[in-house]
Amino acid sequence: MKRSYGRARRTTDAPAAVGQRIELLLDRLSHDGRGIGRWQGRTTFVEGGLPGERVVGRVIRARSKLIEARVDQLLETSSERQAPQCRHADICGGCTLQHISHDTQIELKQQALAQQLQHFAGITPEHWMPPLLGPSYGYRQRTRLSVRWDQRTGRLQTGYRQSASSELVEIRECPILIPVLEALVKELPEVLQQLKACTGLGHVELIGGDAPAMVVRHIRPLAETDVALLEQLASRHDVDLWLQGETDAIRCAEEGAAASELAYQLDDQNLRFTFAPGDFTQVNAVMNQKMVNQAMDWLDAEARQKVLDLFCGVGNFALPLAQRGAEVTGVEGDARMVERAILNAQNNRLDGVHFCQADLSKPFTNETLDQQYQAALLDPPRDGAEALVAALAERGIGRILYVSCNPATLARDAGILASKGYRLVQAGVMDMFPQTAHVEAMALFVSGKEKNRNGTSQS
Repeated sequence: MKRSYGRARRTTDAPAAVGQRIELLLDRLSHDGRGIGRWQGRTTFVEGGLPGERVVGRVIRARSKLIEARVDQLLETSSERQAPQCRHADICGGCTLQHISHDTQIELKQQALAQQLQHFAGITPEHWMPPLLGPSYGYRQRTRLSVRWDQRTGRLQTGYRQSASSELVEIRECPILIPVLEALVKELPEVLQQLKACTGLGHVELIGGDAPAMVVRHIRPLAETDVALLEQLASRHDVDLWLQGETDAIRCAEEGAAASELAYQLDDQNLRFTFAPGDFTQVNAVMNQKMVNQAMDWLDAEARQKVLDLFCGVGNFALPLAQRGAEVTGVEGDARMVERAILNAQNNRLDGVHFCQADLSKPFTNETLDQQYQAALLDPPRDGAEALVAALAERGIGRILYVSCNPATLARDAGILASKGYRLVQAGVMDMFPQTAHVEAMALFVSGKEKNRNGTSQS
């Protein structure tokens, strides 16, 4: 009996059902790396598929005119397909582009940025800048592993979420991690399974940097034998052990041992930043250095110019700006990160920078922001900074450098700035998350009233 996969019929009477297997030919690629084809007249996005491939896809979402699926079987394979380096790639929800060449990944991200700017704002940069590139594997220096007790099997599951599912992929390797963290991943599940309190674990965060760390979130207190097992694991991999119960994470250290702190470096600026578990820091150290260097070049702040750094975190951009002689005000919503930024400025002996806490989802209210700034840098979360860019434009700030992790909200905010007379002078993507569909970008906006260094208007 011939097996049927739901080959396209000349009807559109019933949508596909979630879980159904459908066969179709893919003819193009979406900006997030999914193959696109049609099934029963409906546009179908297939994760893991490439143009020219005939696939059997398993439906994960279905609407009246659009279907989303994931490759279940390859019937005809594209010559462009490459073998993923990770054996979990087919089911893990993290690195969804491993089957696509790195060069093609960059092209997709550039196209995504260009399309979003045109779609939402109707604008194109005056200059497209070359993409910032780094290593395609072995780059990630921070990750969080979910831990779940499976009552049915009596086993502890450790890993990442599956694509389009709440189930876990039990991880035994993760080649995008820096080597010290991937080596830890290979042994971690076995050790966690041995803990008496294995049913009371929350998650495990692995952090690289100057003092690599393993942060174990536990819902119930750990027995001394459990702590000893975790300490032995940490010692074998030369990382610090931090335990997080109901309060902040605490570093485990032998009595009398020197205090160790989480930290990373910007070698080109000779700057060192300390942070705490839970603080936001960039996960790609190589790209972070390149991003900071590019931001300094693009913004080109002069000595004694007043610069506003919004969503400043622990000072990643503010300190390099201050080092160049700018008078920097860094603003961050998390009061504890503001304290860390102040400490980082002190530790790096930088006086020309001031930090304060403010809710950046609302218009400016802090008196510290009432002075006049010549330039601003912002690095907002995925939902962008709609209210902020409007406020910056109203203040007549000459140069605005926007660091984005979401091209759609960047494009929306670019439209606001364009409507206020700002030009999008240059933009480009940054390959912060290779093997994934995440698009990071940088864009420089200049007011029509901004003047060149020789004093003439640029408008």
